[in-house]
Amino acid sequence: MTTTPQAVRRASPRARRTVTPPDPARSLLPDAEPVRLLAQDGMPLPARADYPEPAAEVLHELYRRMVLGRRFDTQATALTKQGRLAVYPSSRGQEACQVGAVLAVRDTDWVFPTYRESMALVARGIDPVEVLTLLRGDWHCGYDPTEVRTAPQCTPLATQCVHAAGLAHGEAYQGRDTVALAFIGDGATSEGDFHEGVNFAAVFKAPVVYFVQNNKYAISVPLSRQTAAPSLAYKGVGYGVPSEQVDGNDPVAVLAVLTRAVAHARAGKGPFLVEAHTYRMEPHTNADDASRYRDGAEVDAWRDRDPIARLETYLRARGVLDDAAVAEIAEQAEAYAADLRTRMNAQPAVDPLSLFDHVYAEPTPQLIEQREQVRAELAAARAEEGDA
Repeated sequence: MTTTPQAVRRASPRARRTVTPPDPARSLLPDAEPVRLLAQDGMPLPARADYPEPAAEVLHELYRRMVLGRRFDTQATALTKQGRLAVYPSSRGQEACQVGAVLAVRDTDWVFPTYRESMALVARGIDPVEVLTLLRGDWHCGYDPTEVRTAPQCTPLATQCVHAAGLAHGEAYQGRDTVALAFIGDGATSEGDFHEGVNFAAVFKAPVVYFVQNNKYAISVPLSRQTAAPSLAYKGVGYGVPSEQVDGNDPVAVLAVLTRAVAHARAGKGPFLVEAHTYRMEPHTNADDASRYRDGAEVDAWRDRDPIARLETYLRARGVLDDAAVAEIAEQAEAYAADLRTRMNAQPAVDPLSLFDHVYAEPTPQLIEQREQVRAELAAARAEEGDA
């Protein structure tokens, strides 16, 4: 008797079963809601095994640097009003993102900032005067990028995404244990460089963490005009990049999520994309009038989600902070601001002839002629001052 395939299927229910292979895309998806470990009032939420809370001493340092960072930000804004800076993009309200991100990486890792990451750079330990040199109107970024392993602050949107992918790939290729952290704004995720950088990093498994600070506005353009995606974190899925979203005003959650993302990249698993939901309390820069595109009620609602107050409440409840410690940190912040103010009020020594130093590797005859003209004009001006 010949057994037909149809008979086998009728006789064996097991043969009719189909095994559904695991969906690799599901492991890339972020949580449906932003990861949150502290409630808005600073009270702890249920612990999560996938995002363990950082140690108490780390959270204490996170709080200290956030307080110093906000005081730095306030002082830099004042310096702009005094004419000491040409422009300053405040990051007030984003302290958890700015400081939490740099605490998640090592000093030997590389950071690729946008123009808004001044607070992150001082939290990384870079001299605040050097950080503000570029915003003062100088021709260079003020610090040595290779020494502090921090790229110059980037004004063109999203170009740092490509730079971070390239450096991370090169470091991995040479067997170095280096992670690149690229800061991004929500508006930058609409730029081609963002997509090219993430795609390259995914294909070559470059150890990069792309950290999107979604502060709801790309200058005056609201998020609703940037994307129709459920959240910006979903943009990683199409490139095969695991992603997560986090409450960007919850300092504990930000540090926990970024710590996991950095560990993922360092383990050779490729890039990771994190979106932090936060808010830009101040205008885009001092040249912007934010009242033209957002109302005061929206700003007030986000003011109630202050990340520093949130962490302070939690650390006080845990006994990590008390009145004396809070006062001491506040004094440190004032001293920090006073030192910055004093040094920034000193008139920088500027050599007009340095304008010609880095135009060409070998100066052209026209450039040499122009430099000599300026040299002659300066000499004549000094002679007139001497006669007077």
